[in-house]
Amino acid sequence: MASLKRAVRGGLGAGALLTAVMGISLSPAAWADPADNKLTAGETLKPNQTVKSANGEYKLIQQTQGNLVLYGPGNEALWSSPTAGAPAYATMQREGNLVIYSDTNKPLWSTNTAGNPGAYLAVQNDGNLVIYSAANQALWSRQGYLGSLPSGHTLKAGQGVQSRNGEYRLIMQKEGNLVLYNRANKPLWTTPTADQAGSRAVMQKEGNLVIYNAANQAVWTTKTAGNPGAYLAVQNEGNVVIYTKDNKPLWSTR
Repeated sequence: MASLKRAVRGGLGAGALLTAVMGISLSPAAWADPADNKLTAGETLKPNQTVKSANGEYKLIQQTQGNLVLYGPGNEALWSSPTAGAPAYATMQREGNLVIYSDTNKPLWSTNTAGNPGAYLAVQNDGNLVIYSAANQALWSRQGYLGSLPSGHTLKAGQGVQSRNGEYRLIMQKEGNLVLYNRANKPLWTTPTADQAGSRAVMQKEGNLVIYNAANQAVWTTKTAGNPGAYLAVQNEGNVVIYTKDNKPLWSTR
């Protein structure tokens, strides 16, 4: 694939800048339009560069104004990163995280999928944008996390976890409650925190799922602390479960 890439030309290249400033080695050959529907580990999209689905119906473009945007047929914008406002570039990092950096190499946004070396981003023929592990397990999609929220990860307002069959979504609402929906958008379960606008849900490293309000006060918890590495799963049958790192259930919405 590297032979299909175009090298950066002239001056101090972006790869050299990253090496000098952040200690990240990025070969100039990684700075170019991918020849397939993937952005693989170590590859980067500069402004105006594109990754297209195999059927040509969908394209992911790093915009010159800083946001990464997925377009569908008729150039309809289907998804965008919250990074508009200044020049930026997107990198599929080798540890598994998709990160958007400013032109001064400041991280602006990421998919929070680090810890998965060799993961890659795919623009699919169905219009979904998915990060897969090296073993082809879905880790993230444009709808949010797929299947689980790992230990140490956070859901901010508007972010969520979707079951792997696509039937259920756990969403952190803007008004502060965490809500489980089915495909018909019917709420099945919610936390009693709807009056806490700006809250976030944190799957803490000690095993507790906690909702913090905008003042950083804990307003709700699953009371599952004492289980380092525990994670949250949205299951295909619509149950939300917190499991220990060795997959023993600790708590569920049922």
